[in-house]
Amino acid sequence: PPCLPPYHFHGTPTMDATTGAVDLNFHKSVPLLINTSMVNVKYEIRGEHATGAGAATCGKRPLPTQPNLTRRNPTQPYPTPPQPLSPGPIADRAHELRAKGHKILECNTGNPGVFGFTVPEPIVEAIRNNLTRATSYVHQKGLGEAREAVLEHYKGIVTGPPISLDDIYIGNGASELITNAVKGLLNPGEEILVPAPDYPLWTAAVTMAGGVAKHYPCKPENNFIPTIQDIQALVTSRTRGIVVINPNNPTGAVYPEHLLRDIVTLAEGSPFGGMVVFADEIYDRCVYESNKHFPLSSMVTKTLCVTFNGLSKVYRACGFRVGWMVLSGDRSRAGEYRAMLDKLSALRLCSNVPPQWGVKPALTDPRCNDIAELCRPGGRLYEARRAVLEGCAASTYLEAVAPQGAMYVFPRIKIAGIDDKAFAMELLERKHILIVPGSGFNVPFKDHFRMTLLPQPDDIRRAFKEIDDVCKDIAMRKEKNP
Repeated sequence: PPCLPPYHFHGTPTMDATTGAVDLNFHKSVPLLINTSMVNVKYEIRGEHATGAGAATCGKRPLPTQPNLTRRNPTQPYPTPPQPLSPGPIADRAHELRAKGHKILECNTGNPGVFGFTVPEPIVEAIRNNLTRATSYVHQKGLGEAREAVLEHYKGIVTGPPISLDDIYIGNGASELITNAVKGLLNPGEEILVPAPDYPLWTAAVTMAGGVAKHYPCKPENNFIPTIQDIQALVTSRTRGIVVINPNNPTGAVYPEHLLRDIVTLAEGSPFGGMVVFADEIYDRCVYESNKHFPLSSMVTKTLCVTFNGLSKVYRACGFRVGWMVLSGDRSRAGEYRAMLDKLSALRLCSNVPPQWGVKPALTDPRCNDIAELCRPGGRLYEARRAVLEGCAASTYLEAVAPQGAMYVFPRIKIAGIDDKAFAMELLERKHILIVPGSGFNVPFKDHFRMTLLPQPDDIRRAFKEIDDVCKDIAMRKEKNP
């Protein structure tokens, strides 16, 4: 099928002298790394005295939790992949302006180091002190010391069946683990429920795995919190999992406990065999005011829960590229899925070893939990959030739902017929401010944009004055030429 690379087979054909039947004696030269119940194999017979062609099949037992699904017609294309946020015309133009010497205020990226944030010293010190111990490959699932630290951390969170070291994976950032987790699960045409707005990697990972991302709406009028009714309406016999990004990127929403429990009940009670719960919790400790994050692994007991986290955000170490994945809940029927994850992990031998030494201090040294100071009144992230909300409140053209967590805000431009991409480009050209158009987060509307809370609060205040100026000019143009 077009979803597969060209697998090669080899063998020595034999012929039955009585019937004339030919046994091709095929042997796979590479292991199948996907979960699919039947793979079509085209073959040719080449030789000095005979040629021929035909088709055969090789089987692979699907996960026992899933129903028998109709396969995608190979002649039908996969869904169009989502447009990447970067590189793209806006990011390319920002690069050109920088090359000409212009200073760009980068309000588009969740990359703390760019804005002067530092990694907690115990993490850096552990990496530095163990460099000479990081020159060899380690286990495909990660450095033993790092996995043990993750295990001990989640033992205090997970309910249901106890977890073990075998349930812990370390990857090159949570992003690598997300793509592997989706790739190891999906057959072509199967579905995963993804929030909209979403972190676009999730939609891309599902699409690249041959699946279909079905987006459940997180509506601005509901403070970007989804409803269980909207989620349930999307469940079909092809639904294999649900993604929950909490705290949410790009909106900053933090889901209430009752909604999370409703999602768990829906996933565990699915009449089609249960759904995998994917918990993207990379911003788990980054919450504001009285908001609280509730880990899904503390709730899921009757289906598989896959939790993602890492050093990039809470610990401001994006460049270290260290993430972890934890399997919890009911793993009794996930043997083949776990085997897929192991094979995908083995393909790259292991993730980058030196920064894995920073995982243990991150999870055990109290000095590494300084994100709480940044998120309380007077802390830099809190004051940046305040500056954003004040800027929107002072504007005739902007409004925003106050982010409850994470490092972003998702404002709305209150100008009829506004195009977010054209707005972002004009803002960049005129004011040298870089933002992300909201439509890049897989939403149907084009009047939002994402802005990071990482710049200094004074820079954010200046940015909102410039944004308001551009909004005013666009509104005036539209009045003259409706």
